[in-house]
Amino acid sequence: MDTSIHRFRNNPKAIALGNPAWEEAKDHHLIDLPVRMAGHDRLREESTGFEFVNLSSCSYLGLHYHPAILEGAIAGIRRAKVLDEPISRIRIRLTDLDEVEARLGKMLRARCIATVTATAATSGVLPLIASGHLADGKPPVMVFDKHCHFSMNLIKPICADETTVLTSQHNDVDFVEDACKKYPRVAYVADGVYSLGGAAPIKELLDLQDRYGLFLFFDDSHSLSVYGERGEGYARALMADELHPRTVIVASLCKGFGGSGGVIMLGSGQDRDLTIRFGGPLAWSQKLNSAGLGAALASMDIHESPELAELQGKLRRNLELFDSRIETADKGDNFSIRLVPIGDEVMASEISGEIFRRGFYTSPVFFPIVERGKAGLRVMLRADNSPADIEAFCNAVEELVGQYRAAAALV
Repeated sequence: MDTSIHRFRNNPKAIALGNPAWEEAKDHHLIDLPVRMAGHDRLREESTGFEFVNLSSCSYLGLHYHPAILEGAIAGIRRAKVLDEPISRIRIRLTDLDEVEARLGKMLRARCIATVTATAATSGVLPLIASGHLADGKPPVMVFDKHCHFSMNLIKPICADETTVLTSQHNDVDFVEDACKKYPRVAYVADGVYSLGGAAPIKELLDLQDRYGLFLFFDDSHSLSVYGERGEGYARALMADELHPRTVIVASLCKGFGGSGGVIMLGSGQDRDLTIRFGGPLAWSQKLNSAGLGAALASMDIHESPELAELQGKLRRNLELFDSRIETADKGDNFSIRLVPIGDEVMASEISGEIFRRGFYTSPVFFPIVERGKAGLRVMLRADNSPADIEAFCNAVEELVGQYRAAAALV
């Protein structure tokens, strides 16, 4: 057997084991849905006219249809008089890009690079961390958390061309510390807040950084705007005013932020020009277009106003309401994601399908999104969800999940 292949990914196995669950979800009308906005927080199926509440949306503050952000996108096009200038930003860029990055830097207290997506940010930065070019020029051992988002795991083989790559159990601080003791340089790669709920042990990892010089990379897409006085996100909010020279954070501007694209937060002293020039998609002719830049400027106006705290407060109250009804492992945290455990992958889609017929979309998650046998319902709450809708949704979850668990207990 050739041990040089399938060290970090195995498509034949993943597709063989995972695709039946996707087909099951499709049979229950839970994927491939063409829709239009139906006003406020509702969507309408194009073919049937059926309206429903989306409880799997990443727009945690409900900003994706905020009038100011939509007008900002239109104003961005009008100001630039072009949708985009199709050339690498290294050579020529729209002036609004400079303003967006400067204002993101103020909001996030970091030297920021705006990107076309958070995935482009990750794929550009991680290989430079692996080669040591965002630290002292010497490659660190890269430790990826087992639950890293796919956008990070996808880059593992590229990082492995630069250095040694290891995988730790989820949030295993002891593993990371042991690596720090064994190797002179270690970089840890993780989510700040995970897409299936829960967060990284930021304070413990910062302690390892202080003691061993641990390099930290976080994708904090699911807490940007949701967490922090400025909306800077969970990981950044727990760090010093000046971002550590051995820290990089990336985040999506499409989720809580309400715009499009992504952002890289560089630590002090890290070479911004080098990051752009040698950061793969960061250097190609892919960048935020004028509409995305205008939307970002409008979103930052909201972030600099009292409206941000108001929206964060509404989200917290909706989380408290949900938590008062439904038990999950993440009950009581201030993040937007809750995972309702089911176990059986077929039943997760069946239950989710019935909930959808009652007017609420919540996505079933299954292998390879989660481990086999740990399927569930991913609930993503927002500031703009009405309490009445949350109560009705919880009624459906309690009834249907309760029926399944009672039946399973009899088997």
